[in-house]
Amino acid sequence: VDFNKKIEYRQVDFYYHKNEPVLHDINLIIEKGKTIALVGASGGGKSTMVDLLPRFYDPIKGQILIDGIDIRQYRLTDLRGLMGIVTQQAILFNDTIYNNIAFGCNDVSEAAVLRAAKIAHAHEFIIETQNGYQTTIGDQGLKLSGGQRQRLGIARALYGDPTVLVMDEATSALDTSTEAAVGAAIR
Repeated sequence: VDFNKKIEYRQVDFYYHKNEPVLHDINLIIEKGKTIALVGASGGGKSTMVDLLPRFYDPIKGQILIDGIDIRQYRLTDLRGLMGIVTQQAILFNDTIYNNIAFGCNDVSEAAVLRAAKIAHAHEFIIETQNGYQTTIGDQGLKLSGGQRQRLGIARALYGDPTVLVMDEATSALDTSTEAAVGAAIR
């Protein structure tokens, strides 16, 4: 999958329950290299719009296109390989910090793990843990604070230097100064 120009939501409708639309006739163009933010009330469909891009769900009507090609034409692994995705709840495993950052990646590079952790402002707290990057964090990262879990989720999303970075309230558990620092580092 190549991404050179734009992502387009074209007349997208979606609903979880029949006759209860969550999204109706959404038209949006996201130019490559641009940052957009979806703002609105809880339950307004922001997360649903985000979840449609990696095809966690497919639109009921309309299309989502990358450079004019409907994303349903791509293999899921190829489509999702373009993306680093950070969800509202970081999905972490009862494994080491290192393995959580590099999860799902082939040819793991220690330098890339460190780089991603530094961009996510996680490196500082990681090296203060008992075993640094080899510290086991417990199921769902229960041995970490909410902000630390989110920073590991961000580091994982950044690890492969994705073409598209999708963040769904990815910094909600971070304090204001850390959120600003993470945003600046990502940019």
